[in-house]
Amino acid sequence: MKTLEKTITDYYTSWNEGFNTKDDQQIRSYMAENFVGIFGYSTIESPEKYDYHYDIVSVLSQYPEDTRKEFSIILTTERKNGENYIITGTETSYINGEPHLAQCMYVWGLEGTEWKLLREYIEIEQ
Repeated sequence: MKTLEKTITDYYTSWNEGFNTKDDQQIRSYMAENFVGIFGYSTIESPEKYDYHYDIVSVLSQYPEDTRKEFSIILTTERKNGENYIITGTETSYINGEPHLAQCMYVWGLEGTEWKLLREYIEIEQ
């Protein structure tokens, strides 16, 4: 079984490859089918909610092929005897070479022997 840290690294690699290929299959493979996400930033009144079926290809298509994401873990909180973790950290997206920061909280859980993303909460800093 892959460690959770390796799974998170691979998840971000799948996003970086997705920006290049505009293919969402690898990204979606890390999500649980009951996945729910919340995305917010300072210029909207209410954050956007999305789920497993959201259009990742449209998201990827909004960005140049050389867009890259990185994630730095700040805190890891174990739950359910190690079957579930809350991961908080900072995501840095490099769009046209410029960094854009977001604060993130992820909930990862074990499904069989694989880590799956159950929930994500992302708030853009700007």
